[in-house]
Amino acid sequence: MKKTLIVTLIMMLSFTGLFAGGNKDADVASHDMEGQFGKAKYVLLFIGDGMAMTQINAAEAYLNAQAGTAPGIEKLSFTQLPAQGLTTTFSSNAFITDSAAAGTALACGEKTESGVIAMDASKTVELPTIAEMAKDAGMKVGIVSSVNLDHATPAVFYSHNQSRKNYYEINMELANSDFDYFAGGEVRLSKTPEGQKSAQDVMEERGFTIVSDKAEFLALQASENQVYAYNHGFAFNALDYAMDMDEDDITLAEFTKKGIELLDNEDGFFMMVEGGKIDWACHANDAAASIHNTIAFDKAVQEGIKFYNEHPEDTILIVTGDHETGGLTLGFAGTKYASAFNEISKQTMSWEAFNEYVLDPYKESHDGAGSLADLMPEIEKAFGLTDLNDDEMAMIEAAFARSLNNEVEKASDSQEYLLYGSYEPLTVTLTHIVNQRAGLAWSSYSHTGVPVQTFAVGVGQDMFNGYYDNTDIFKYMKTLMFPETLVAIAK
Repeated sequence: MKKTLIVTLIMMLSFTGLFAGGNKDADVASHDMEGQFGKAKYVLLFIGDGMAMTQINAAEAYLNAQAGTAPGIEKLSFTQLPAQGLTTTFSSNAFITDSAAAGTALACGEKTESGVIAMDASKTVELPTIAEMAKDAGMKVGIVSSVNLDHATPAVFYSHNQSRKNYYEINMELANSDFDYFAGGEVRLSKTPEGQKSAQDVMEERGFTIVSDKAEFLALQASENQVYAYNHGFAFNALDYAMDMDEDDITLAEFTKKGIELLDNEDGFFMMVEGGKIDWACHANDAAASIHNTIAFDKAVQEGIKFYNEHPEDTILIVTGDHETGGLTLGFAGTKYASAFNEISKQTMSWEAFNEYVLDPYKESHDGAGSLADLMPEIEKAFGLTDLNDDEMAMIEAAFARSLNNEVEKASDSQEYLLYGSYEPLTVTLTHIVNQRAGLAWSSYSHTGVPVQTFAVGVGQDMFNGYYDNTDIFKYMKTLMFPETLVAIAK
């Protein structure tokens, strides 16, 4: 094992250009970092949950296909940032991590067991988070996510718990936190024990400004009040998928923009923004939902880039993933070398919306009976599948029969699980057919262990070039925010 190097040596190397690299075409203000070391007063950390290179590249290939040009990519904003690296993601007890352990590594700089929230691997020591350090230093702090705010990734920045499943305890830590801005999905009030105050009850008692109406949200002005803002969609207390949203929904980009407005102050701020529904889409093997949510995530990053352009001397903006989800590949055996990313555009609803608005109501009204022919017009409308071949039709018929009888498989070694995971057999079969026609495939309904990409721009950006562990991202942030700490980093 290589010896631990003091971060000052790394900074000397990086700032003299020895680690320089990456794409220099990003639409960001030019800022010569060579020979400089400034303190990061504003820290923007964007985490694409479940987002690795294939999720990014699929979105870029889709955008290029939509433009009608030859095969290629149309770059997202964050893939044009000047500093770029690869990041390993394993937890302390598994090569394939979960979001709790990966988030803890990013938030606290230490490996822990999967399922553990901001505690060490022994589950006995609470680890200080970068967000808590920022708050203790007088900075404002914001936590934003497109999924439940008590989900693992946002939770690791404000909570400490032996299990990510202890939702009520995590909710109460949010409610009693001194952070300034919580926004995105809701906390799960349904987890409140009978007779106990809910997290929202406690937030109201503590004087939080609580808002879910879009007009009221957009009208918020900076004040001393803590803010809890959420979008009330149909999707399990999270934001709806980007492809299912309407004009009344608050987008991740809008939550990000407003957060910057409310947090901006002379003492600086730290804000974490998670694109959590990329992960949920990939668990369900829904490439269209993943692609549209990756694009929505990029729009949130663009709000951060706008702020960076106004404060290039004081800001570090970082974009990373916590792990890859689904084992997405840009290539399918059935199409050999062929790709057809425009097939994705034919899907107009996510798997979640199809279940909510089409399949579940049909099942309830037919009580185990019914005909696939009844649903075919809705299937054609939602997935664009109008020219099914015999094999595809056989797959759909088998899946329809299982869904109609509520035969949803759970994780096991069965062939049915390989086909459907724990999802509605009909819906996941339809997304698989769309994906395969596009030339995309999946190897899992869970996470994988491939590295993720990290991108950065701003103060100390060159530290994020190279190949390093997710714990190092915390150490880089800590050094840039608090250079007097001289954090040691293993290379």
